[in-house]
Amino acid sequence: MSRAARRKKKRVWPWIVGGIGLVLLAVIVYGVMIYLNLTKTAKNMHEPIDREVSEMRVQPVAFKDKEPFSMLVLGVDERDGDKGRSDTLIVLTVNPETNSTKMVSIPRDTYTEIVGKDIKDKINHAYAFGGIEMALATVENFLDIPIDYVMQVNMESFKDIVDAVGGITVNNALDFNVGSYTFPKGTIELNGDKALDFVRMRKQDPRGDFGRQDRQKQVLQGVIREGASVNSLLNYKDIFGAIGNNVRTNMTFDEMVEVQKNYRAAAGKVDQLYIEKGTGETINKIWYYMMNDAELQSIQDELKEHLELK
Repeated sequence: MSRAARRKKKRVWPWIVGGIGLVLLAVIVYGVMIYLNLTKTAKNMHEPIDREVSEMRVQPVAFKDKEPFSMLVLGVDERDGDKGRSDTLIVLTVNPETNSTKMVSIPRDTYTEIVGKDIKDKINHAYAFGGIEMALATVENFLDIPIDYVMQVNMESFKDIVDAVGGITVNNALDFNVGSYTFPKGTIELNGDKALDFVRMRKQDPRGDFGRQDRQKQVLQGVIREGASVNSLLNYKDIFGAIGNNVRTNMTFDEMVEVQKNYRAAAGKVDQLYIEKGTGETINKIWYYMMNDAELQSIQDELKEHLELK
């Protein structure tokens, strides 16, 4: 190799090394920006409740020890002049040892005891009567398991989250129309507005609330799937903004970090438990969903086992 060629090679290497350094620096800066925005979003989301631990537990769940935990997801329709109604009630139990999550969607018309109100009514009325605390206590009593965390989602603005991840893809089980939207059977793409109508529809579904539960699960999984994609990472500001504005939880940022570190694999396997053997009954001209006792007992036992309570 000539002296001129060696000199040219020496001049090239600093540019290559410098370029790699700039790329690494950009990645670090980007990571810091995401972290700072995530901590800000977590602070906006965090909303403590009037209890430190469920009465059904002796002490809080220890994430560092990888103990199973449970969460109630409340999809709330907020209305002018009142607290609104919990349109969606989903309970998740997460077990990092089995790397699995169990999910049960409770029909909102389920007839049960409203804890703290000393009456029996539709389970979704608990939120209207006493907010998150009464909803938590009522669901705990209904399923006979501790509910460790709660996540409240503003359903009307849930569409912002779907739009922030760039829309989602679902597999629709039947043809139906809602307003100006048509939802054909098969694989379809949904933006935020369509996703909201997709999960809310139940009158055209022969399975009623049970069909809607399947659609809720598909939309939730679609958001999680798209939210984890590279494109969504590049759009993290919109995603964090949508979540921070529309989601509230009693889980702290440090707890979220522990869950991400120790429980991430459990989110990859979601087993849905179905409530479908009950019957409808009209009491004082109001329709209620009456649970099948054997089915409820079976679900309670399965959730307890998943939480390692038995």
